[in-house]
Amino acid sequence: MSAPSFLYSQLFVGLPQPDHDFTGQTIAITGANTGLGLEAARHLLKLNASQIILGVRNMAKGEAAKKDLEQFAGQTSRVDVFELDMENYQSVQSFAIQLSTLPRIDVVILNAGKIAQEFYIAEEDESTITVNVVSTILLALLLLPKLRGSAQTGKPSPRLVIVSSDRHVMTNLPEWKASDTFEALRSKGYSGPDDRYYASKLLSVLCMRQLAKEITLASPRVVVNGLTPGYCVTNLVTAVKGFWGWQLWLMKHSIARTAEQGSRTLVHAATLGFESHGKYLNDCKIDE
Repeated sequence: MSAPSFLYSQLFVGLPQPDHDFTGQTIAITGANTGLGLEAARHLLKLNASQIILGVRNMAKGEAAKKDLEQFAGQTSRVDVFELDMENYQSVQSFAIQLSTLPRIDVVILNAGKIAQEFYIAEEDESTITVNVVSTILLALLLLPKLRGSAQTGKPSPRLVIVSSDRHVMTNLPEWKASDTFEALRSKGYSGPDDRYYASKLLSVLCMRQLAKEITLASPRVVVNGLTPGYCVTNLVTAVKGFWGWQLWLMKHSIARTAEQGSRTLVHAATLGFESHGKYLNDCKIDE
């Protein structure tokens, strides 16, 4: 997405209010105690989802989010909190096992992600790559059997939604540098201040597409798609400092969407059928 397209999207594109009926459906959302995940859960409760599973790293914050959602919905017993630390593969596996014990899972929204200036290793990879790519795809693979087993004749196909970012175009990976698209972006002034995040989001898009390709002929069908919510006011970038942090702060106070607005893109992706399989969504539309 070029700079003019990004600005147009942020400032002038109105995202539709979700109106899909999720009656009878169980939906799991990672990174769900705040920001886009929390607001998506709020929409889904309003749209009659039977059960929402919040995957959270901090259980105290997760319980606070659950209380908030139950007060919003005016009833209890529709929200559960499961622990999930995306920097720890054992935690990812335990989360998948917990979900697999439920009667059914209709939708999984893999929303948990991170931006980090500090470089440190988590499970033998840099932490941003571990969280945004490896653990995300590991969790997708672990949950595919449960999603497939939840398919019902005459009902919507189970859906697996991977939240990415339109900033995947800004990566400095050598293979991407060689492309005409990258050179065009660079000529317009793009330069990634921390390429780990951008690279992680490009990898998540590529992995989503490959995963969708690998399971296209498998039955029952599971729909796999990915999306960008745009730049939103969330806690994702609060720890970013320096010049990059100043840039993000300026964007936050000038062009950013609210978390509620951004969350509409997550809910929209969760409503789609096989027409979205392997596709990347921008502004609630299939994009390239």
